[in-house]
Amino acid sequence: MDKSVAAAQRSFPERCRSIERLAALSDDFRDLCTDLADAQAALQRWEISPEPIREQRCAEYAEMVHCLSGEIETALDKADVIPFDIRRQKPT
Repeated sequence: MDKSVAAAQRSFPERCRSIERLAALSDDFRDLCTDLADAQAALQRWEISPEPIREQRCAEYAEMVHCLSGEIETALDKADVIPFDIRRQKPT
């Protein structure tokens, strides 16, 4: 699996299989995973930056990571809905 999907799996380790399945089916979900990986990488870079705006950028990227994680979680929740067959068996 690619680095972006791995980033989502690190954020939701209990849902690794669902992430793999959804990533295999959905370009939009893979894009969310890529955005999350990019935001996490940027946050890590800013956390060690000596620049005076470090705190501001860290806060911005942390918020972005939080929002993207929420979007990924919502997508996983929607994809994990399993329809069931409600047909009743005939009495014997």
